[in-house]
Amino acid sequence: MKNLKSHFKFNKQERSGIFYLLLVIFSLQLIYTMISNEFFYAPEVNFVLDTKVQKLLDSIKAQSKADESPKVYPFNPNFLSDYKGYALGMSNDEIDRLHLFRSENRWVSSANEFQRVTLVSDSLLRSIEPLFLFPEWANQSKNKKRISQEKSVAANPHLEDLNQAKAEELKVIYGIGDKLSARIIKFRNRLGGFMVNEQLYDVYGLEEEVVLRILEKFSVKQPPEIEKININTATGKEMENLIYINQSLAIQIVSYRDSVGIIRSFDELIKIDDFPAKKIDRIKLYLSL
Repeated sequence: MKNLKSHFKFNKQERSGIFYLLLVIFSLQLIYTMISNEFFYAPEVNFVLDTKVQKLLDSIKAQSKADESPKVYPFNPNFLSDYKGYALGMSNDEIDRLHLFRSENRWVSSANEFQRVTLVSDSLLRSIEPLFLFPEWANQSKNKKRISQEKSVAANPHLEDLNQAKAEELKVIYGIGDKLSARIIKFRNRLGGFMVNEQLYDVYGLEEEVVLRILEKFSVKQPPEIEKININTATGKEMENLIYINQSLAIQIVSYRDSVGIIRSFDELIKIDDFPAKKIDRIKLYLSL
């Protein structure tokens, strides 16, 4: 017992050494605990960006994506490759239908015919149609046929007023169902009434053959009375109210007007990028100088 007690007896120097050793161990333990909490249990920090900064970052991201996306140039859809069709968003079945059609030595000569052959959706056709570049012979052939038929239609006095036609009357015409009849009337309402027969060609999805069938029974007898917009004084917002002019085109027209001072001829509008030159005769119906 006496020997056992001797193991627990320390002199002053030994007691001091044990104290400092325990102090060091405690300090190291404390430091380890603090470091562990800092690295492994750090609180989440939520950064809230200023609205303007966020918009700037979003615009930079959008521009970056636009720059990375491949540019697609106008092309003849009759020579559409598998890769280009896939890049445009077409399915394999839609591409195969076009190739099968072409293998029979037949040609697509219009956007509507392209949709009829491939069965692409309306939304996809709207996005790729501006890229279509058909051969000149196809356009000349269609124009000659259309002019000839339009002359024979104009010579017929026994036609009903197109601006009074109802959906049920339009559906009697071969090639027009519920969808197209509703689309014609909706377009007519947006115009405030057809000014000329040719505006039927601007109804989306309406094929030329169907338009000519309509004009065998209907014609614009009483065009609506409209207040023309002065292109030299109108604001961009006022121009946007016209069905043929969207926001982007209105901005370009105003910009062109500011650069030249005054627009003296409607033909000047053709100089503007992306101006729908083929529709200038219809657009002029709603504008004045």
